[in-house]
Amino acid sequence: MLCQRLLIATLLLLPVLPAWAAEGAPGRGLKEIPDPELNLMRGRYTVGGNNVAWFGVTMISQWQGPNGSSVQGALTLGMDFRQGGTPRLTFQPHVQVTNADAPLPTTDSRSIDSSGLANATGLVQAVQVAGDGNTARNVTTLTVRDGAVPTTSDDGTRIAQMQQGGASATAVLDGNQARLMLQIDGQGLVQQWIRNGSVGQGIALSGDGQVASNRLQLELVRNTVASNQPLSQNVAQAIALNRGMGPGQ
Repeated sequence: MLCQRLLIATLLLLPVLPAWAAEGAPGRGLKEIPDPELNLMRGRYTVGGNNVAWFGVTMISQWQGPNGSSVQGALTLGMDFRQGGTPRLTFQPHVQVTNADAPLPTTDSRSIDSSGLANATGLVQAVQVAGDGNTARNVTTLTVRDGAVPTTSDDGTRIAQMQQGGASATAVLDGNQARLMLQIDGQGLVQQWIRNGSVGQGIALSGDGQVASNRLQLELVRNTVASNQPLSQNVAQAIALNRGMGPGQ
């Protein structure tokens, strides 16, 4: 079940430019937060249960090795709130691995430890590089709109996996987390996730000449009658109404 920390993390994607910032830089030591700033703070509202029609997450990860190998993965997760109560869930995973048998240079003397990301909360973006000539990019976007809810399908598949040689790709919905992960033995790990208390992207490259990217897209469709609600309230509602992402929900 996504908790309030995930709500706060998602809301941090929204730019906040307090009007009083131009008045001067804050002084040293403790300082009382002025009322104008408090009025602009996100995530402190109580939102009605009928403001959000649909909330969706799309993850796309790509990894290109110097030997021509390619690993790709994508997943879409949709939550339809129009019927009230527990949202109707849809999930679509896709993975692909090509030219994975081509030899890669050894990186025995290099290692990267990304295990700490499993304990991270809130919004997380991480890039760890131990090689040369690598390109890594994490992008997160949030779209809020009024209008038609996207048409999505769900055939009951909760995991897609593919492995060739030392390369593998996995897209999975497991309990209350969705995760996309690409791996190449000895070269690193590319991953994205949304889980209890955390949404994030991580790239760890120990080889040379790697090109890796993560794209996370959040989309919220508002009910027309709620179109005049503040943006922060709409995003808060989408997260707060979700009470788990397990199969059958």
